[in-house]
Amino acid sequence: MFFDPEKPISKHRINLPHWQQEGTWVFVTWRQVDSLPESAVRKILSHRAEWERDHPEPWDEQEMKERNRLFTMRFEELLDDCHGSCLLRDPDLRAMVTTALHHFEGERYELGAYVVMPNHVHVLFRLLGEHRLEDVLHSWKLFSAREINRKADRSGKLWQAECWDRLMRSQVHYDWAERYIERNPGNMPEESYTLWMKE
Repeated sequence: MFFDPEKPISKHRINLPHWQQEGTWVFVTWRQVDSLPESAVRKILSHRAEWERDHPEPWDEQEMKERNRLFTMRFEELLDDCHGSCLLRDPDLRAMVTTALHHFEGERYELGAYVVMPNHVHVLFRLLGEHRLEDVLHSWKLFSAREINRKADRSGKLWQAECWDRLMRSQVHYDWAERYIERNPGNMPEESYTLWMKE
């Protein structure tokens, strides 16, 4: 149920690389379109591209930790600063996301944990059968955006087009992602986020 470099991998790329391996746990993050200042995003992406040119894949564990610390965690810190409209502070609007997440649970995927924050979502899950990562993510985002826009009496794009995702490489990696989700709200008031952990 963890990434195996000896097994087939499906890869596609938009701006970010997206890997999929049947039955493997994946940690995914997506965010509201207005959740990060564009200038900050461009700066982080530029630095990451330079780092990746100097550190070609495959990355060893130390390089993965460094990349995560330098770039992924910087994005997360910016997200947690709650930039943008933060529509998901509203529990009724957050419920549209959690409804989407649970709709095909056990049929298309298995949920491990998730947190719906004021302007972004983290999910740890495992695809079942031949379901595609991009299809499941599209379904979650399409349904929740439509319902949130309807309920909030708004129109226009809600979610950033692309998500960040990472295949879990070991139980240690999975445990890290699970702890990250659980701790992500920090000292945030409970009424401003929704946390779900598999029992």
